[in-house]
Amino acid sequence: MRTGHLTTAAAFCVLAIALGGAANAADITEESVRAALPRLDEIVTDVLERTAVPGIAVGVVYGDKVLYAKGFGVRRVGSGEAVDADTIFQIASVSKPLASTVVAAVVGEGGITWDSRITNLDPDFRMYDPWVSTQVTLRDAFCHRTGMPGQAGDLLEDLGFDRDTILHQFRYLRPDSSFRSHYAYTNFMLTEAGVAAARSVGTDWEDLITSRLFEPLGMTRSSPRQADFYAADNRAALHFIEDGVATTRFERRPDAQSPAGGVSSTVNDMTKWLVLQLNEGKYQGSQVVDAAALAETHAPQITRGVDPSGRGSFYGLGWNVDYGPDGEIRLTHAGAFFVGARTQVALLPLHRLGIVTLANAFPSGAPEAINAAFLDIALKGEPSEDYLPRYEERFRSLIPARTYPEPSDPAPAMAAAAYAGRYANDYYGAADVVVEGEGDLVLLLGPDQRRFPLRHHDRDAFLFEFLGLGDEGEHTALASFASADGAMANALTIDFLDQTGQGTFTRAGAN
Repeated sequence: MRTGHLTTAAAFCVLAIALGGAANAADITEESVRAALPRLDEIVTDVLERTAVPGIAVGVVYGDKVLYAKGFGVRRVGSGEAVDADTIFQIASVSKPLASTVVAAVVGEGGITWDSRITNLDPDFRMYDPWVSTQVTLRDAFCHRTGMPGQAGDLLEDLGFDRDTILHQFRYLRPDSSFRSHYAYTNFMLTEAGVAAARSVGTDWEDLITSRLFEPLGMTRSSPRQADFYAADNRAALHFIEDGVATTRFERRPDAQSPAGGVSSTVNDMTKWLVLQLNEGKYQGSQVVDAAALAETHAPQITRGVDPSGRGSFYGLGWNVDYGPDGEIRLTHAGAFFVGARTQVALLPLHRLGIVTLANAFPSGAPEAINAAFLDIALKGEPSEDYLPRYEERFRSLIPARTYPEPSDPAPAMAAAAYAGRYANDYYGAADVVVEGEGDLVLLLGPDQRRFPLRHHDRDAFLFEFLGLGDEGEHTALASFASADGAMANALTIDFLDQTGQGTFTRAGAN
């Protein structure tokens, strides 16, 4: 279904940055926000009519008040089951600012700091460079400046490895930049930071986010566990949009990266969290999260580049941090499961205004278009533009077509037995190639040795249909064998696993 995790991460940055210049500063009051809310109904209805997204839920907070929480459309296409403010959505990477809120709660208790070294909290964790292993901090991981390749670990999740294995395998993944030199969006480094923070207080991540955030705020329909989402009533199914039609082709089970992308929630619950964000860690008069520790999550930590107007754009701790034309800070984060979910949250802290939009389909720019238009109306009375076409096109472009043209004169393959055997890769584990039937080759990948029948393409190149268990979706992939003597394959390279140059498997026992 898709390729190019690094390109994808960069594209999300551009989309988040674009919201930063949507409107000029203005005096905002509770009355002016309330006056804008009927327009929000119109905006969402228009988005549903102009896209294939089945369902959307939106929440708006001003100060310490929830002014709006409403659902539109349906939970599952064709079902007639309406989305409401209690419909549970998988929120994908909007989990990250939730995670930084939770770690801020622990930091505020004084046992750790944002600059605590991860290996001091989780001594078994290792990275490729021993020195970096000893130096990397919670702050580094939460602002994506560890030197790891963008989206590091995601493809291990697609192969079916669990969280512990993925984090263990980071010791074999080569960095693609110097430590702390640049921003590269990395789900599983942030996940490791969340795990390490939980271990510092003698618990696991799932219990930590529940006890430090969901329970104090009464977020009773939120969970960090995929089992809770799939067992729940009133939940939104994932939809993949293709040729203008939304279908429920996939499920997403994100427990492995729960701190970075595994939370499910509702707009009724998410607006409670927005209240906490806009009120310096307070909720209903109680200081749930230390104000100083939370404020640090909103501060720029590393540059992501520049926005379309040429202003600098930054990442904080689990937040995109941008500035409007008047210098006003804007905090945003988007979330997406490429197999069928879209979310975005946007805060204007100086105006004490926040909006969250949850949608049950991908690719779509619906959340960005809705949030940008509403913030424009709240700030200056009218949207600066019709945002939907711009965002829709940008998200559609994130799914490039992967094609393998048929060779005009394909060379024959070697005998099937020449390819059979076990191939080893430090990072991805073993890949087995077996012969079945009358010379049919099958590739076995991942911890469960999932079967992928190979079909000959040209000489030592074969194609197969890959269905990821993470967010890779379904697409054709290329398996290319190498033979030193022309009689026996001694290496295998899988193209989509080779994005950082580590997708080659060597025949076990080969010199």
